[in-house]
Amino acid sequence: MTSGEFSSWLNAYGRAWETKDPVAASALFAEDAAYHELPFADPATGREGIRQYWESATRNQNDIQFHSDVVAVADGQGIAHWSAEFTRSPSGVRTKLDGVFLLEFDKHGLCRKLREWWHRTELPRQKQRR
Repeated sequence: MTSGEFSSWLNAYGRAWETKDPVAASALFAEDAAYHELPFADPATGREGIRQYWESATRNQNDIQFHSDVVAVADGQGIAHWSAEFTRSPSGVRTKLDGVFLLEFDKHGLCRKLREWWHRTELPRQKQRR
């Protein structure tokens, strides 16, 4: 995998998140992939497990913005720094995430293993102007 291919994969991942499309998100992964959202939790496994995870994870997120930067690519692995911001419904709380991906890819450019580490901050609700 090249840096450009990794960047394209990250862009597709971001589009899937921003459009809340669990089918598009799961299509980026190999059939037997493992998606480790949290280091000590069991991973979502396989495309169907990843699709179900994404459907649940994005259900209450709106106005999603995703950004990523490639840090390194070598031997079918990639490291990226990413950030996301969204509004939770129905609370209206704006949430910011900052994280790192460690990804392993197969020869077809599909992710076999995703590990991520992230932190969250929540911003106070904006007062509506009249």
